Amino acid sequence: MEASASPMSMQTNPRPWWLLLIDGIAVLVIGAVLLAAPAKTKVDTWMLLVTMLGLWWVLRGIMDIVGMFIDSTAWGWKLFTGLVSVIAGSYILMYPIASALALPRVFVFVLGFWGLMNGIVLLIMAFRGAGWGAGILGVLEIVFGALLIANYAALGMGLSFLWTAAWFGVIGGVVLIVQAFRMKAA
Repeated sequence: MEASASPMSMQTNPRPWWLLLIDGIAVLVIGAVLLAAPAKTKVDTWMLLVTMLGLWWVLRGIMDIVGMFIDSTAWGWKLFTGLVSVIAGSYILMYPIASALALPRVFVFVLGFWGLMNGIVLLIMAFRGAGWGAGILGVLEIVFGALLIANYAALGMGLSFLWTAAWFGVIGGVVLIVQAFRMKAA
């Protein structure tokens, strides 16, 4: 019997299509607002984005916790990420001005930490037989993550990554919406 990595052969149950649709719409809206060129420099728009991010994290955390009851695989991780998202989103909503000042730097630090952890996972996968491509990508992600963590306090670093996050939000939101409708049709 030959092992396959196709979506049909996966053992985990996917999230419901409507949760994926809500995620996609939220990510698309946040990305689109970030890309609104004339409004990016206004304080009101920045505060709106901070509030939207707080709401999105709270909703995402609730969706992760709901998803834990729908699909109980890795329930501990879903509970942990759900609670962290709800707490982080609630903090942002309670202290929007402090969050607005800190978010660009925090974003760069979190992105660097994520790159570092993802790179380590890819390296482990490469040593377990995933191939040299996973190893090269793992090394690149570790370097990328380490550079971001080392320079997260550099002036302007966070704002340039917000622009990148905006594009990822728009593209990722569209992909999530398309995937949600594909899941519904299947």
